[in-house]
Amino acid sequence: MSARDWQKSSYSAQGNACLYVSSTDDATVRLRESDEPDTVLTTTPAALRALIRSAKGGHLDHVGKP
Repeated sequence: MSARDWQKSSYSAQGNACLYVSSTDDATVRLRESDEPDTVLTTTPAALRALIRSAKGGHLDHVGKP
């Protein structure tokens, strides 16, 4: 995985908390964070769209709360 394969999120500010996304020839989406570049999450475009929709809709607001 070369650096040219990864695109930095436009929502990531300058600093250490940047999200990068990349895709493969078989349409697998890869995600990584700048703090842990060797840790890569893989998913499908449909699953990523569903996650983003849920987050935008507030359906995940309870996650991480006691």
